[in-house]
Amino acid sequence: MPQEQAASRVISVGPMPPEKLAYALARYSRSPDSIRESIEWVRNHDSSKFLESFYFQYGHASIADLGHVALSFEGVSEIAAIEIEDEQLWDGQARSSRYQDFSRSGFVTPAVLDGALVEIYQTAAKRLLEAYQEIHGRMVEALSTKLPRPESMKPDAYKRNIAARAFDIARYVLFLGIPTGVGQVTSIRTLEKQIRRLKSSEYEEVRSVAAEAARSCAVPPHCPWRTDVPEEPLAPTLAKYVDPDPYPIEAKADLTQWVSQNLPAASSEVPPSVVLTKTVEPLVDIAATLLYAVTDRPFHELHELVSGWSRARQAEVLDVALKARSRRDELLREFRGGPYAFDMLVDIGAYRDMHRHRRCHQTRQVFTWRHGFAVPDGVREAGLESVYRSALQDAQSAASKLPGVSSHYLLPFAAKGRFLFKMDFAEAEYISKLRSGVKGHFSYRDIAWRMKTELDRVEPELGRLIEATPPWVEDPLVR
Repeated sequence: MPQEQAASRVISVGPMPPEKLAYALARYSRSPDSIRESIEWVRNHDSSKFLESFYFQYGHASIADLGHVALSFEGVSEIAAIEIEDEQLWDGQARSSRYQDFSRSGFVTPAVLDGALVEIYQTAAKRLLEAYQEIHGRMVEALSTKLPRPESMKPDAYKRNIAARAFDIARYVLFLGIPTGVGQVTSIRTLEKQIRRLKSSEYEEVRSVAAEAARSCAVPPHCPWRTDVPEEPLAPTLAKYVDPDPYPIEAKADLTQWVSQNLPAASSEVPPSVVLTKTVEPLVDIAATLLYAVTDRPFHELHELVSGWSRARQAEVLDVALKARSRRDELLREFRGGPYAFDMLVDIGAYRDMHRHRRCHQTRQVFTWRHGFAVPDGVREAGLESVYRSALQDAQSAASKLPGVSSHYLLPFAAKGRFLFKMDFAEAEYISKLRSGVKGHFSYRDIAWRMKTELDRVEPELGRLIEATPPWVEDPLVR
């Protein structure tokens, strides 16, 4: 008789509402039943009661890692996109400013503006989009002259590559008020934290988007090909437990006040665009990072300053940051880190690309006009510098008339900011090697190369292991 085929030890589980999947897998880990029996159990029992008891009340947070949710945020500003993506345990994609034409997308107007302020904002925004169109068109002409099509390249591929390289330069006058789209897949646990964080944002738009995200969890998802099952809400229990998270905002307010009373005047030194600090003492590292988040100072300056303080003074900074923390609040992200802290004074466009790296700990200083703008070499070579500078100066002038953080919406991708990336050597090697390649944007290629040269300076025996591509090695028609 033929042998009976053994049952597979690997069982795929079809699409289920995220909360029910989390319930099924959690029950599976807590009973001798098979996964099929656990799923059948969940079909006949209320998952919301289980989650309310074990996740939200008893704090069994790992349960919410078992259910995943796909959300799409459409027509949100670049500011909102940055806030949405600012999660370490996050998977997603945003619309790329390197490959798409944003000239017809319009712009997001902050809801807090009214009357004459709306006109000031919208006039400046339209001016930036006009400059974007002009710069892109003239860059296509300039690049076509500079880089004739190789015989081996098909005309359509050549046209796409030239257009993309022109976008690499034109995108510098795009601004944070430009609408974009973000698609993400996260666990219920990450989504809960994300919505609570976004509800505490200083930007009204972001708070509004967070409320919409919570509401979307309480209704059936868009799933046109599944007509064989009843429609069910996506994550109805989560939608009830996403109050704003006030702790990070309160902690930063406390730290800002402490800085105003205790820090000496800042140095007038202007450091290089990428500076590596090797952190050794955790207390010094955390204190310096907490101060970095609420100032506009370079990290190496703060690290050196804090290193000279007494242990009691260093610990005082941590105490200030923890003063508003409740029993259930996680530590601020500034408490996390790695041995290599790369402080980057770079344009926002480059930061948008670098922000995608999740295996490192990132701290962003407040967006500002104070650090000036990057001017790509291509702008100068194409004779576009006057058009470019005029558009940016007009935007800055208009922004100076807008209240509070609404001025951030006019910040162009060319504007520079301070961003701290902490990581281990493996991540530094990965970023330097990947981002320095000839297919990359010239701005982050320069950052990746400087990361490698900084490691050469600080850790020469490790730096030599990094096979990064120097920015002067180019192949402009490769994507």
